[in-house]
Amino acid sequence: MWCEVVSLLRSLGSALVSYFDAKKKRKVAEIYQALNSDPIDVAALRRMAISEGGLLTDEIRCKVWPKLLSVNTDDLPPLPGKELREDNKDYQQVLLDVRRSLRRFPPGMPDDQREGLQEELIDIILHVLKRNPQLHYYQGYHDIVVTFLLVVGNRLATALVEKLSTHHLRDFMDPTMDNTKHILNYLMPIIDQVNPEVHDFMQSAEVGTIFALSWLITWFGHVLSDFRHVVRLYDFFLACHPLMPIYFAAVIVLHRKQEVLECECDMASVHHLLSQIPQDLPYESLISKAGVLFVQFPPSKLAKEAAQAERTAASTFKDFELASVQQKPDTVLRQRFRERLRGEERLRGEERTKSILTKPRTNRFVKLAVMGLTVALGAAALAVVKSALEWAPKFELEIFP
Repeated sequence: MWCEVVSLLRSLGSALVSYFDAKKKRKVAEIYQALNSDPIDVAALRRMAISEGGLLTDEIRCKVWPKLLSVNTDDLPPLPGKELREDNKDYQQVLLDVRRSLRRFPPGMPDDQREGLQEELIDIILHVLKRNPQLHYYQGYHDIVVTFLLVVGNRLATALVEKLSTHHLRDFMDPTMDNTKHILNYLMPIIDQVNPEVHDFMQSAEVGTIFALSWLITWFGHVLSDFRHVVRLYDFFLACHPLMPIYFAAVIVLHRKQEVLECECDMASVHHLLSQIPQDLPYESLISKAGVLFVQFPPSKLAKEAAQAERTAASTFKDFELASVQQKPDTVLRQRFRERLRGEERLRGEERTKSILTKPRTNRFVKLAVMGLTVALGAAALAVVKSALEWAPKFELEIFP
């Protein structure tokens, strides 16, 4: 009997392997069909990048990523040279950051190969900054650049990173963090739409959104240890609207809702919990949910709430800076939080009742379930791709300052 069970399991395993192999082959064929179309079917490439598994291999990414960024691979810039290091105001900071980037290279890579790539990484960054003086280097930028370098190589990475820096990453490269904080302000309205309880808890804890800063400005490259997961997310983000990373940040928080609600309700505790991102996330499921949320609650619907959040963004960031100086907030800071919570708790019951009566939230979870877990199929995928294509012409128009 046991032998029969083992035999059956082996047969099922072989059947599953065959199924997924066939599915992968079909997807590869569809990608190359889109690449060989005249003109190239960019919308199909975006759907392939969003759907389960993304673009599958680095070989395919070398062909598709340039199409998603409207980069002409027949007219690539020359390789950046080391002369850019002379009298460059960012050189010392870039050098320090790149030297600290050991964990971003594959384990077991020979030292001389890694050191060579680090030199190339420095040159790419300085090249982009030299050619675009309106851009300002930020710590974490190198985490994005190294991903492109490892996937597509030095010369193509230079072109892709320059296009990315003048478009998707443009707000992060301003002289101040104002626009970055504005993007972070979309996080709480998204959470509020899906789970008001988690939103209200985080508001009471005054945790703000700074815990997600490194997620956003590195496209999660700095916080994820498995390179496969990083490039999968890059497939997704390159195929979508530039605000998609903040939707993905929101679904990570929502995925951890039970942990959040069981945490002590103060800034330091909740910030510490959320800033420690799990490495075993269900990435495909979260990508699907982020796509669905973008369709349900596009940035245009959240803009008003995000703008209102700016009124408290500066004070929240100052609180974070104060907390980060110490191992944990001092007694006065912690007491201030608790006194405020006690004062608010008396009104919370009435406010929650009023909120439920005045905000049409009851059908949101039903809508999410109906729309399903994947943006790979149906209207959700088409809407996400459509938003990306509507935004993409800005590449050609060069409308950014």
